[in-house]
Amino acid sequence: MGEHILVLDAGTTSTRAILFAADGTLVRTAQRELTQHYPRPGWVEHDAGEIWDKTLACAREAIGDDGACVAAIGITNQRETVVAWDRTSGEPLARAIVWQDRRTADFCATLKESGQEAEVQARTGLLLDPYFSATKMRWMLDNDEAVRGANERSDLAFGTVESWLVFKLAQGAHVSDASNASRTLLLPLDEGQFDAGLCDLFGVPHSSLPRVVDTHGALAECSSEWFGRTIPICGLVGDQQSATIGQACLAPGETKATYGTGAFVLTNNGAAIPRSTHRLLGTVLCQTNGQRVYAIEGAAFVAGSLIQWLRDGLGLIASAAETEELARSIPDSGEVVIVPALAGLGAPHWLPEARGVIAGLSFASDRAQLARAALEAMAHQTHDLAAAFAADGAPWSMLRIDGGMAANDWMAQDLADMLGIAVERPDFVETTALGAAFCAAVGAGLYPTLDDAAQAMRGAARCFSPRIDEAARAERLVRWRKALAAV
Repeated sequence: MGEHILVLDAGTTSTRAILFAADGTLVRTAQRELTQHYPRPGWVEHDAGEIWDKTLACAREAIGDDGACVAAIGITNQRETVVAWDRTSGEPLARAIVWQDRRTADFCATLKESGQEAEVQARTGLLLDPYFSATKMRWMLDNDEAVRGANERSDLAFGTVESWLVFKLAQGAHVSDASNASRTLLLPLDEGQFDAGLCDLFGVPHSSLPRVVDTHGALAECSSEWFGRTIPICGLVGDQQSATIGQACLAPGETKATYGTGAFVLTNNGAAIPRSTHRLLGTVLCQTNGQRVYAIEGAAFVAGSLIQWLRDGLGLIASAAETEELARSIPDSGEVVIVPALAGLGAPHWLPEARGVIAGLSFASDRAQLARAALEAMAHQTHDLAAAFAADGAPWSMLRIDGGMAANDWMAQDLADMLGIAVERPDFVETTALGAAFCAAVGAGLYPTLDDAAQAMRGAARCFSPRIDEAARAERLVRWRKALAAV
C-alpha cells in the first residue's frame, strides 16, 4: 500500500502533525508550541484560533509534496478542554478553558453537596470534578457575554478540541467522537448522544453540542481549500484512549500506562460498561458502527513533574536522564520514600488537599537516594492503581508503558518488580499519534479492524520481567503505606 495517514495531535503544550505510511513508518512530522495563558491562579486557557492556525501550518508542513498520497486524516487531542465558537462566523467566542483549569471547583462542590455525584457517576462513569467539560461550558455561559449572546441567537457551538478542528477543516461539520464525548459529563455510557437531562443539570444548552460519532469511519470530509483536494477524516479519538489503541490494548484486560506529567492508566473493559466502586473512571475507548468498547481509567496527578521538581525546584539533578544513573549507583533508597502529592493524590485516593511527603531521611540520605525514591514512587502509585483495578474486577496480566518517563530502563524494571507482572515498552514511543493512525487507517478501509492495523503498524517492543522476590516487594510496600498515611 502506498497510502499515507495524516495525524493531527493537538496536545496541551504543543500541536503536531505526523505523516505515517500505511505500515506505520513515520514519514514526516511538524510541531508548534501553544501559548499557555494563566489569567488567575488555577485558571488555564488556550487561544482556539492559535490551535487552529498552528495545527493547519503543521499539517501543511508534514504533508509536504505527498498530499496526493494522503488517504485519510486522524485527529487526537487533549481531552476535556472546551472551545466555544460562533457557528455562523466560525470564529472563537472566548479562550478555550483547558482540562487543567480549576475555576469551577465551587460549582462541582455544590453539586456534590446536593447529592448529585452518585447518579452522575452511574450514568457517565465520571466524578464531579472541574477536570471534565460540562462545568467549563456552564462557566462560559455565566461569565462571558459573547458566549451568552451567541446562545441567545442560537449561534453557539460548544466542543472539545477535535470537534473544533473538524468544524474548521470540514467547514461547518459539528461532530464529536464518542471517546471525547464521554469526558464531558453529558454523555451516558449506554446512550448514543448527549443527554438532555444531564444538560439541564449542568445548565448547558443541548442545541449547542455536536453530534456524537464513531472514533473511526467516514466521519467528515476535509475541504479542498486546505490541502488542494478533499481528504476524508476517518479517525477521531482522545489522547489517552488513542495511546491505549496505539499500544494495541484491544482485548478486555489489556492495560497501558502513560507516564508524562502525570500517569494515566487505562484497561480495556470490552463491551461491558465499567461500574467502579473504587473511585476509578469509566470511559469510552472506541466506537465503530455505534458499537462501543469501554475502558476503566485511573490517574496519578504527579509523575514526570516530580522529576522536573527535583531538577528545577531543588536543583538535585541536571536532567531527567540523570535519575537512572543515580538509581543504579546505589543498592536501595536507604529507606527514603517519597509520596509525590505535590498536586494532591489522584486515583484511587482522590485527596486533592494532600501534600507531598519525604519519609525515612537520615544523615546518610543523599541525592542518589532521593532520585531513586522518586522513581520508586512511580511503581508505588501504579501498584495502588493496580489494586483498585483488581478490586473492580479488572486485574492486570501485563502492563504496556509509554510517555517520556518510560524511556528510563531502571523505572521500567522497577514497575515490573513491584507489580509482579511483565512490563512492555514499544520501540516506537509515539503511541498517541499511532493510535489515531490506526483509527484513520481502519476508517479509510486500509485495514478491516483495529487488530489488523495494530499487527501491521505497531512494530517491536521490549519486555521487562519481574526479578525481585515477594518479601522484598512487601517490604517496599510497607514503607510506602506508612509514608502514605502521613500525607
